[in-house]
Amino acid sequence: MNISRTDGGSYTDNLIGTLLAIFGNVLVSISLSIQKYSHVALLGAKDPRAFYHTKTWWCGFVLACLGEGANFVSYAFAPLTIVAPLNAVSILTSSILGLIFLREKFKPKEFAKRYGLSFLGCILTTAGTYLFVAFGPNSHENLKAENIVKHLVGWPVLLYLLLEIITFCLLLYFYKQRSANYLVIILLLVALLGSVTGISVKAVSGMLVLTAEGIMQLYYPIFSVMFVCMVASIVFQARFLSQACKLYDSSLIAGVNYILSTCFAVVAGAVFYLEFKNGDTLHICMYLLGSALCFLGVFLITKNRKKTKAFEPYVTMDVTNGIPTIHDKGLVVQPDFNGSFSYGALVNNDGVAPATLPIKLDRPPVHSRPTDAFHSPPELKKIRTKYLFYSYFLTTAFKDHERPIWSLEKSVFRGLEWVFWVALTDIGELWFVSAFVRPPKSLQHAAREF
Repeated sequence: MNISRTDGGSYTDNLIGTLLAIFGNVLVSISLSIQKYSHVALLGAKDPRAFYHTKTWWCGFVLACLGEGANFVSYAFAPLTIVAPLNAVSILTSSILGLIFLREKFKPKEFAKRYGLSFLGCILTTAGTYLFVAFGPNSHENLKAENIVKHLVGWPVLLYLLLEIITFCLLLYFYKQRSANYLVIILLLVALLGSVTGISVKAVSGMLVLTAEGIMQLYYPIFSVMFVCMVASIVFQARFLSQACKLYDSSLIAGVNYILSTCFAVVAGAVFYLEFKNGDTLHICMYLLGSALCFLGVFLITKNRKKTKAFEPYVTMDVTNGIPTIHDKGLVVQPDFNGSFSYGALVNNDGVAPATLPIKLDRPPVHSRPTDAFHSPPELKKIRTKYLFYSYFLTTAFKDHERPIWSLEKSVFRGLEWVFWVALTDIGELWFVSAFVRPPKSLQHAAREF
């Protein structure tokens, strides 16, 4: 059975899938920018409406659905090893749109200093995209249910899935049981799930396209299995990514997640769908070079982004009431309280004249504790004596714990002996202890220092 299409059909399908993936990633970037603009506009205008009541947000939502639909269909035409790295187009478009929406005016030197790395990253990403698309695998398989089952039961795929399951379980153990909340561990979990998502999405998309062409594939059990794997892996990916966003900066997550997810998706496409089976060494090397350029470009783009500042507690003092308030929870950027003093705020309120704090007479006076009795010789002598006894007991107990077990009994009895003498000081026998009990020589220096 011939499971591959002709060379002309493969080239046409690859071109359609590549264009759909690029178009979908661009639409997703535009939709996210529009939705963010909607949120910022509502926040700046102090509009009480919810974000889903605005036309701008719904416009972005529709564009996002169209973009994700184009990405989904692209898996049915182009190889997985080409569609997965094309997610760099989304990061590239987002960086360009962010620069356009900022509308900041810079001198050439300031622009080169601030956006030089991003500009270099855009160039590298564009060059890398051209290389891995031009030299990527050109063979495309007709994804019928029989072909997918044939790939699934092969020993390379079974070995790959076994290694992936073992790795995922080990990472999940360290993440849950050992509280290893490292970014690499979380994103490795996301990348492992992403490889399963790529395999299942390509299978589901291919069978749906064949069904639309008139070859029914939805009745096969493998379609239901792949559909469940697709939905489950996407849900768990979103959960791990949300946990990573709570701990780390989003720009760092975007760069590292793209690199890891693309690597695992390319390996999954090469093992499951045998996409590099008919490729020569030159094309594979050029493909790897293009992917490396994309990785470096995305890293430079995300590295140059501004990092959000963490919230720090600050104190405000109301001018009218004169009551200090400690803000330990709140906005990321400290607000500017007009007519008030804000210690640690970003805005300097030097133009506000200082106010006199009112004195409330109805409050009970605060009396300080007399210090004469505390510093009297009997009390100080008692404190020193207790200090010596407690110190000797603790040093004796912890000094002997490393010795053999039979010597612990001696430590216990010695500690009980000194506890007895400490109890005597609490019942009025301070003069007896001070007169007849001599602490060890090793603690006399500590007594003088105290």
